[in-house]
Amino acid sequence: MQQTFFFQAMVYLASAVITVPIAKKLGLGSVLGYLLAGIIIGPAGLEFIGQEGTDIMHFAEFGVVIMLFVIGLELEPSRLWHLRKSILGMGGVQVGATSLVVAGLAILFGIDWKQALALGMIASLSSTAIVLQSLNEKGLMKTAAGQSSFAVLLFQDIAVIPMLALFPLLASDTNVPVVEGGHSHTTLVDSLPAWLQPFVVLGSVAAIIAVGRYATPPLFRIIARTGMREMFTATALLLVVGIAVLMTTVGLSPALGTFLAGVVLANSEYRHELESDIDPFKGLLLGLFFIAVGASIDFQLVMANPGLILSLVLGIMACKLIVLFLLGKSFSLSNNQNSIFSFGLSQVGEFAFVLFSFSLQEGILSKEITDTMTAVVAISMAFTPLVMLLNEKLMLPRLTVKQDEPEKESDLVEQDNPVIIAGYGHFGSTIGRFLQANNVQATVLDSNSDNVDYLRRMGFNVFYGDASRHDLLEIAGAARAKVIVIAIGDEAKRLELIETIKKHFPELHILVRSTNRYDAYDLMNAGMLHIYRETLDTSLRVGVDALTLLGYRAHEANRSAKTFFIHDERTLKRLSAIRNDDEYVHAVRETQSELEQILQADRTAESLRVDEGWDEGSLIAENNELVK
Repeated sequence: MQQTFFFQAMVYLASAVITVPIAKKLGLGSVLGYLLAGIIIGPAGLEFIGQEGTDIMHFAEFGVVIMLFVIGLELEPSRLWHLRKSILGMGGVQVGATSLVVAGLAILFGIDWKQALALGMIASLSSTAIVLQSLNEKGLMKTAAGQSSFAVLLFQDIAVIPMLALFPLLASDTNVPVVEGGHSHTTLVDSLPAWLQPFVVLGSVAAIIAVGRYATPPLFRIIARTGMREMFTATALLLVVGIAVLMTTVGLSPALGTFLAGVVLANSEYRHELESDIDPFKGLLLGLFFIAVGASIDFQLVMANPGLILSLVLGIMACKLIVLFLLGKSFSLSNNQNSIFSFGLSQVGEFAFVLFSFSLQEGILSKEITDTMTAVVAISMAFTPLVMLLNEKLMLPRLTVKQDEPEKESDLVEQDNPVIIAGYGHFGSTIGRFLQANNVQATVLDSNSDNVDYLRRMGFNVFYGDASRHDLLEIAGAARAKVIVIAIGDEAKRLELIETIKKHFPELHILVRSTNRYDAYDLMNAGMLHIYRETLDTSLRVGVDALTLLGYRAHEANRSAKTFFIHDERTLKRLSAIRNDDEYVHAVRETQSELEQILQADRTAESLRVDEGWDEGSLIAENNELVK
């Protein structure tokens, strides 16, 4: 048994280690790499794994549960409340419309209306795991498409609960025996009186909120005092597993319960520690889930009915894509964002496997239908990364480059702008407007497609997409430009872009935005010379105004600010090399003491009087005080 277990573990890990880097290198994404790994080692490939892949699937679904917990940690309650219209509006309309469209088509093909409705509801669900993982990898979660996708997926996870309650009413034969190998869906609340069940369910949800709000902070403080990181990790996993068990016991979605717990803990001081401890488990279990999906595809059934299976896959994905695109239009998503949203959610999700099993047990769907649809769902999930890649390579460039004035199309290729600006938020837009005012044309790269049309009207050449992509930089003229300004808000993306430039465009001068001094440390260690901390100048301006209001002369306050700036920039490099916390604190104290001595000496220096000549305002104010 041990040999079998270790052999299976070796097979899963080796397949992931080999296929995922290859898939990433080819630009296919990690999800497709995992799916291909499952196909290769599964019954249709090398046959390293067989029927036990089904059991692995149930275990790997825990990765989806952990993923929802981590997403909850990143989503503060105020932000969730801000998304309420998208969750209820977009999510509700999507599930309802897709269910009716698919059910209507199934009835046209001669399927009983009860079975058709069950198939419609199952087809309305999308893959939370694949979509969110893909959007995260591409840095699209904070875009309009990412937020809309998240809202719809969250509603779909919630909708599974009423679906499970409704399905028994659709059973054609209530005396259908339990399928061999099936499992009972009886929960704790099933044995309770009907009037009591809602109170138990609501009480469970309230218990999660109360424990997350009041019990976990002191518990984590106690665990943190032990200084044993593994105990903190164990406590975090215990919290997730405990909530999953509670939700399953009362008949609710464990993913929904852990998401709620994550939202409750989003404002906790331990949020980042929880996220960093749980994230490795999330990644591994999600990878295992995708491998299990790939291995579960019944290729014998597919080869026996290839036309039928492929037609069902393409038909369902096309129906969902049309519904999603119309939905996005009605909620005012731009064409670019709507394209990402529609193509991304066009597959059928992992909860379909659970609902097919439940439908078979309850006698709603026959084994022939569930086997066929299980293959359809798995293939649609496997197609998703390819569909999203095709959308990114073929659809988005066409939607982005399209302009109101056709004559500008030909000029774009021949222009050699000296400056490239990567990122056009509040920081980059100020730089862009300043350069344009000085007759310096800049090419802008931005991943938020909602800004593109606006920027083009301002006269900028804009490219949509990830600025760290070598091919996109090539199109933007990085080989001919003199300067690139990195104004991207994402710290990790900034470092990734720097590596790409250093590798492919070493002659390009890099001016890079820094969020704070800790971010500046990473940029310095990456070899950057021109680093601009976005809050430093503003903070010193506030300090200068504060000193003048306290009675300091303007020239003295401004000179003090310049001295502070020079000293702070000079000590930044020394501090960036320190990794030990105690050493860092000691070094900061030393630099602060040095700075105080320098400023004190500067205030008494004779050379300070040289600056008084320009300080007309302070001299007039001082003279007026003397006259009074």
